[in-house]
Amino acid sequence: MKISELKLLIIRSLDRNSDPAEASRKLEEAGVCYRFSEGFQAKILERLATSGNTVVREIESVRNLNNIFYRIALTGVAAIVILLISIFMVQGSLSVDSFLGLGTGSDESLLYLLTGN
Repeated sequence: MKISELKLLIIRSLDRNSDPAEASRKLEEAGVCYRFSEGFQAKILERLATSGNTVVREIESVRNLNNIFYRIALTGVAAIVILLISIFMVQGSLSVDSFLGLGTGSDESLLYLLTGN
């Protein structure tokens, strides 16, 4: 069978109206044989079964990671809310100065604390 005939056969096999038996007959006439070794079917089925388990395990691991992420994220959000409440209770407001812990101190006292002079 020539390469052009094989390409034409492959293209025809993609058509929904084509007959697979006709394509198979043409290939057999050209000398193509579909004989596989002993145990080929069992090997293929075994590979398919193990690949299916791998996909299920990957999906389960992604679900577990999502659950862990949500638990950590919710804990982090709760910690931030508690921190904001404590800052509001101590400072009386939620300004940038209160977040930085500056409070009512002046700039000179801050420079004195940083430099030691």
